Amino acid sequence: MGSRRRVAERRKTKPAVVGGMIAVVVGGAGLGVYALYGAGAAADDRTQNTSAAADHKPKVKTGPLSAAEVTTTATTFLTSWQQGRVSTAAAATSDAKAATALLTGYTKDAHLTGVTLTPGTPTGDKVPFSVKATVTYKGLSKPLAYGSSLTVVRNTTTGKPQVDWTASVVHPDLKDGDTLVTGESGTPPIKAVDRDGGEITEAKYPSLGTVLDGLRDKYGKKAGGKAGIELRVIRAKDADSSEPKDSDKTLVELSKGTPGTVRTTLSPTLQAAAEAQVEKQARSSVVVLRPSTGEILAVANAGHGFNTAFQGSLAPGSTMKVVTSSLLIEKGLASADKTHPCPKYFTYGGWKFQNDDKFEIKGGTFKASFARSCNTAFISQAGKLDNDSLTKQAQQVFGLSMNNWAIGVPSFDGAVPVQSAAQKAASLIGQGGVRMNPLNMASVSATVESGTFKQPYLVSPSVDHRTLATASRSLSSGTLSQLRELMAYTAGYGTAAEAMSGVTGNVGAKTGSAEVDGQKKPNGWFTAYRGDLAAAGVVQAGGHGGDTAGPIVAALLKMGG
Repeated sequence: MGSRRRVAERRKTKPAVVGGMIAVVVGGAGLGVYALYGAGAAADDRTQNTSAAADHKPKVKTGPLSAAEVTTTATTFLTSWQQGRVSTAAAATSDAKAATALLTGYTKDAHLTGVTLTPGTPTGDKVPFSVKATVTYKGLSKPLAYGSSLTVVRNTTTGKPQVDWTASVVHPDLKDGDTLVTGESGTPPIKAVDRDGGEITEAKYPSLGTVLDGLRDKYGKKAGGKAGIELRVIRAKDADSSEPKDSDKTLVELSKGTPGTVRTTLSPTLQAAAEAQVEKQARSSVVVLRPSTGEILAVANAGHGFNTAFQGSLAPGSTMKVVTSSLLIEKGLASADKTHPCPKYFTYGGWKFQNDDKFEIKGGTFKASFARSCNTAFISQAGKLDNDSLTKQAQQVFGLSMNNWAIGVPSFDGAVPVQSAAQKAASLIGQGGVRMNPLNMASVSATVESGTFKQPYLVSPSVDHRTLATASRSLSSGTLSQLRELMAYTAGYGTAAEAMSGVTGNVGAKTGSAEVDGQKKPNGWFTAYRGDLAAAGVVQAGGHGGDTAGPIVAALLKMGG
């Protein structure tokens, strides 16, 4: 079940003259890898060899790889792999031990036969190739086809070119430490259904491929199904626990098992709408929750290979000011309608912080600073807070950063580490070491709307009697009232107003932009609630949250509440 990938082939041909260059076809098993040798490359090699002989000592070759080196190295590796000469193929890589283990398992454990590898046109040091093979196990067989690539690098010690080894060379779904195995899956398939009983499939909801894999891992053995025969990616165990970091993935199903049924909290209408929204914006992710219960109603990602919405670890930018504001109000360092400083700049811990476009608010209230997302209004309070103040607030009130959420599939529940000096100040505005994802920030808005943290979940805890995470305390009614006032004002008159236009009723919102090193545009964030719906989204490298993630979140909130 779930989406699976495919692979490609080879043939024997005789050497041919191509455009005045010799095209050498390598491989007794029919691997069509073209090694093109130009006069310049050959001349360079001869010159270097002559020089080395004259000096009576070998020279380690340095500098960029030639086209001939890239092609020859790729040819050696791919031909050897195709012909089953594992030791030769592994010797052509940067990690012979890891390559030997995975390439040996490719035949022995994955039961892949008839492997043909067809290289594409190199781009610099990178060589794409397609793979075709047959999965054969106890009288059952099915074809497998997929594309992969390898990169050739120069060994800094020997100067020789070699394949830069990673597990993804063998299959793009593999990460280092993972293995390929064919056999009885051990985990029966599942039939996941939404809150109304409708079946959930990856074909219907493309974002849910990783979710379905996670549900199967968690509930396959508990849902009463029977395992089938499959080729699967078996994930490596996390070094810090006995659990894998990601869910195992089925690549080929040789025989179907009998699925057990797992009911989720997803809303079919909201899920379909969320899928449609993220397809409009590249690198976008969104989550919708029900604040009164914590039920996850929708989750969607524009890119379907990684569930950023549940497992992402990104700086949340100014959306974190919701948490920080609750802290400042509780400690008497800010009050919604009281005057609060918002200078152009503020220096703390040796760093000079500024506001977007270097604006300032003279004689304005804290509510005005929150609504316009004034960074210095928060940075200016850093010296009055302990290093662990924000960490405790996130954990004790919002249930974040304790690594104990159990939503039913793999997830990340945020990180708010204890920091000092400039990093402490940066954390107050969602930078520094703070890391979140849309699930976490939707939960923050849900906590403000409901008044109490309720751990989000995709599968009811009654299904497997698991314990949900809790927060040790709630905000006082006075602090909660002010926090709601800040978010409502921002939704109506602040940076979130344009996106939230037309979203009526009991509403609140906060925008955010998070700078990322090496990225021209910041990640755009938006978190909001409307009645008994809360949602958050991020658009990576999208720009300001109000313009990018805001419309996605607002469109979903308009559907209910």
